Amino acid sequence: MGTELVKRGSGSGVVPGVASALLPGLGQLINGESDKAIGVFAVWVVAGAAFVTSLPLIGGAAAVIAGGTHLYGIIDGYFTGKRKR
Repeated sequence: MGTELVKRGSGSGVVPGVASALLPGLGQLINGESDKAIGVFAVWVVAGAAFVTSLPLIGGAAAVIAGGTHLYGIIDGYFTGKRKR
């Protein structure tokens, strides 16, 4: 009975999800997915840099990509963390 309570209340996906909210890819790194963590972080950095340094139309598209990558990292970190525990 105590084991079930720990499993339900542990919130094992919360830490990776919050970590990815702070820095995209960090949640994947916490979940042990280093290749995915590098990929998420790299896409976020490149798209963010393109947003900051490019023309308005291209910058808008880069901002959407950076935001989508950030959101993907949060969601993936959370659900992968829940699945692994």
